[in-house]
Amino acid sequence: MLKILLFALLWRILGNPFLALLVLLVVLYILDRRFVGLTPSLVKPFRRQSRMTALRRQLAVNNNDVSAKHELARLWMERKKYGEARRLLEPMKDSHATQDSAEFWDDYGTCLLYTGSAAEGEAAIRRALAINSNVKYGQPHLRLAAWYSDKDKGNDPAKALLELEAFRSIQSSSCEGYYRLALIKARLGQRTEAKEALDEALGIYRVLPRYKKKEERKWAFRSLMRKWFA
Repeated sequence: MLKILLFALLWRILGNPFLALLVLLVVLYILDRRFVGLTPSLVKPFRRQSRMTALRRQLAVNNNDVSAKHELARLWMERKKYGEARRLLEPMKDSHATQDSAEFWDDYGTCLLYTGSAAEGEAAIRRALAINSNVKYGQPHLRLAAWYSDKDKGNDPAKALLELEAFRSIQSSSCEGYYRLALIKARLGQRTEAKEALDEALGIYRVLPRYKKKEERKWAFRSLMRKWFA
């Protein structure tokens, strides 16, 4: 109702319904980016592309810059271009600088997972966790859980549950962890447990500090939508 009233007000002020709709969408986008965070950033892709261009120039001058290659690979991963990222990371796996880097082995393993080398990818991620069990605050466990819970990829709910338990032992205040747990429980036909996991996700969100709520908001929203419509 509020949106309709705002649209009517803008139409009256601007005298053009299409312009009023455009202004309303811009206002809603700004409010979402500031307070909610469900819509993607329009600025981030340009910043990322600018950084990638700068890194390519840096590597053209010094192709042995390991940190620049790793950062560029991560930016490719953000774009889900895992093949490009793998081509950058592959030659680095035998480098002395990466042998004890849990973050490198997690990134490299993720690229392997999504480029048709699942067994090697899992092994690389396990190596990252062996180096540092808390690397990236447990995200490798969550990534493996997502992989195993996907019917078209890992397709192993039992393993996915084990990874989620490992993740929750590191980061118990994650809405995403409980949301993914609910998906797996639902897939296994455990509807009561799935609903409890969604309730847990929403309960966690309510008590999170303000700074943490923004990054967890989309998972709380998904949990709420699944609870309503599943």
